[in-house]
Amino acid sequence: METNRVENAAYRHLHGHNCAQAVACAYCDMLGVDEKTMFQITSGLGSGIGGMEGTCGAINGAAIVAGMKAQQLGYTKPEVYKVSSAVMKAFKEKNQSVTCKELKGIETGKILRGCHDCVIDAAQILDETMKNLEK
Repeated sequence: METNRVENAAYRHLHGHNCAQAVACAYCDMLGVDEKTMFQITSGLGSGIGGMEGTCGAINGAAIVAGMKAQQLGYTKPEVYKVSSAVMKAFKEKNQSVTCKELKGIETGKILRGCHDCVIDAAQILDETMKNLEK
C-alpha cells in the first residue's frame, strides 16, 4: 500500500515531530535512512532553526530530502543546488516567505501561514519534486 506522504507528514506534526522532522521523516523509506537518524538530523531545525528567526523548518526538511534524493540519483552539486532552490522558491511563491518569524507574523502581527499548513505545503512541494527527480 502506497503511503500518502503529505498526510503522513501532517500526522507526524500533530503527534510530536517538529516541522522539519514531520516532513523529512515521512520520506525516510525513499532515501534508505532510518527514521531515528532522520529525526535526530532534523531536530534542531524546528521553529525556524531553533527559535523562529531562520528558515521554516518544514521547508528545510523538504530541502534535505530533495537534496539527499538528488545525490542518490547522481546529480552534481550544482544540480542539487538547483533542486533545493526550486523547492525554496515554490514554497516562497505559495507563502510569501520562507522565514519562520515572517510566516508566523511575529513582528508584523500578520500571519502568512501557520506551522501545520507549512508542513502540508512543504510535503506537497516535496512530493512533486520527488516525482520530477525520478524522471
